[in-house]
Amino acid sequence: MSRSPRRATVLLLACVLLPPLAAASCGDEPSGVTVGTAARGTVDEIVEASGAVTARAAGTVTSPADGTLAELRVDAGDRVRKGQVVAIVDSPAAEKRLDDAAEALDAASGGNVSTGGGAAGFTAARRRTDANAAKAFAAAREAAEEITDPALRKALLAQVAAAQRQYAAVSAAAGAAVRSVQSGVASVAAAVDALTAAQRVQARQAYELAEASVDALTLRAPVSGVVQLGGTASTAAPSLTDLISNADPTAVGTPAQAPLPGVDVAVPVGAAVGAGTPILTVVDVAGLGVAAEVDETDVLLVKAGGTGTVELDAAAGARYVATVRAIDLLPTTSARGGVSYRVRLTLGRGTYPDGTAAPAPRPGMSAIVRLRVRQATDAVTVPASAVVSRDGGDGVWAVRGGKAERVPVTLGVQGEDLVQVVSGLDAGQRIVVAGADQVSPGQDLP
Repeated sequence: MSRSPRRATVLLLACVLLPPLAAASCGDEPSGVTVGTAARGTVDEIVEASGAVTARAAGTVTSPADGTLAELRVDAGDRVRKGQVVAIVDSPAAEKRLDDAAEALDAASGGNVSTGGGAAGFTAARRRTDANAAKAFAAAREAAEEITDPALRKALLAQVAAAQRQYAAVSAAAGAAVRSVQSGVASVAAAVDALTAAQRVQARQAYELAEASVDALTLRAPVSGVVQLGGTASTAAPSLTDLISNADPTAVGTPAQAPLPGVDVAVPVGAAVGAGTPILTVVDVAGLGVAAEVDETDVLLVKAGGTGTVELDAAAGARYVATVRAIDLLPTTSARGGVSYRVRLTLGRGTYPDGTAAPAPRPGMSAIVRLRVRQATDAVTVPASAVVSRDGGDGVWAVRGGKAERVPVTLGVQGEDLVQVVSGLDAGQRIVVAGADQVSPGQDLP
């Protein structure tokens, strides 16, 4: 039977064409059988995969607390730098926590702790201090968890953890002092000093954590790039994280409810916001890429540094150059159960067939990627339709003495249109190039 292409996703380009088959054929050939000759040329094997254009990085700026959007210092399309102030949220609740913490800090700094008298009073005072500390840590951690900027959230949570460790040491020292008073081996003054120190540390930490929460109300750009107001488009669309090509994708906040059709998702200045409400998204499009899903049967052929071309539905006819940057080690599984691996490419400039420049793509645009994975130069080539596979081996029908003779061949670079013959056949030899599945040994051929 005639050999089918090795895989549906492999294409092949040849820079040397076979001699015209019409000139090599004869009117006396059996119906559907065409005789031609093996040729010599350069063959590129291409792996084809679908993918999407990716941005270098992106991050959505969200409100860290309930309040109102007091200032919006940028507009859609503006370019911003990483760390630039882009908006300010007014949160009365966060500011009240800071005011209360400031009052508590002033009170703790004013004098010694009031124990209420006796060992029981010392124990009660320590328990109140521990309870206040636990409450402050819980409130600070809750506020930090609501922040979607991963770097800021990580920093605030680390600050809470460090404060807890510091307070635990001071609280343990106060507890030891109270037990010493109870056992009669230490003076009351020592216990008072230890409890006072614990209260002061607790009050100072509560103030610093509340202050950090208020500072977080000043929103800064997580990356350098172009501003897009609001968050991602909708819950039905792929998340922006999936369209980021860098190693550290930033989390994307989601509004409390989907926006109504036809309503601008941008939050106006003065509007109420909740913790996690997306204010704006910054997208770094300075270096675009492509994420392609390559089937498991092809991925071992793809190498970092390999080259290819990219075609976009949005720019019909244009071709963009691309270079393989990395191949993921872990697979992705499609809804149908197929296994593929994500190949990440750097996207270059594109041109139309007439040489004019193609437009710059946008993240998320659908792409077809064609990667050149193998090449054979000055190689013997035959049409893929000339190859017949039987009993686990490949061969072609050669024309010798006017009769068909099956010749075993070893194939190299393979494709849909042409394949390379490594051994068993020489350029110029006459072979059956079409209708090979209709030929039998010894059959008369011109």
